[in-house]
Amino acid sequence: MDAPLISFVVAADEGNVIGKDNQLPWHLPNDLKYFKNITWGMPILMGRKTYDSIGKPLPGRKNIVITRSMNWQQDGVAVVHSVADALKQAAEAGVREIFVIGGAEIFRTAYPQASRLYLTRVHHCFEGDVFLPPVDENSWQLVKEVPCAADEKNAYAHTFQVWEKKQ
Repeated sequence: MDAPLISFVVAADEGNVIGKDNQLPWHLPNDLKYFKNITWGMPILMGRKTYDSIGKPLPGRKNIVITRSMNWQQDGVAVVHSVADALKQAAEAGVREIFVIGGAEIFRTAYPQASRLYLTRVHHCFEGDVFLPPVDENSWQLVKEVPCAADEKNAYAHTFQVWEKKQ
């Protein structure tokens, strides 16, 4: 029973803002499509506040929500109380990779075990109250980068990056 690979999927602006008032500060359909393509058919792990901001389970994925509340339940989601519990369940189910999608506290908790980071860098600066820690280039290596220009549907230029933890 091997532990699953932990991958982060997150969008951040130039100042590492990832949220404001429990919402994304931007709307990029291109990023939503990218997120869906990466996570489709895979388990996604999120904190309860991130789940609340989405408002419902994301289709086509096993939704796992971490909460401190022992009484919190929601149809269509698996409830766990720690990252370790989520990883144990995933390993028991034979899952090879699990995607952490937020929020900041879950990113901080799972960071030491993470192996891959799918980062959408939004080329703009927004006001925010939730931040992603800067990517430490001594620990992470950029393995793929795809720049995308702003267009009629996507108001901000952005770059899809894939980082892998150095061994």
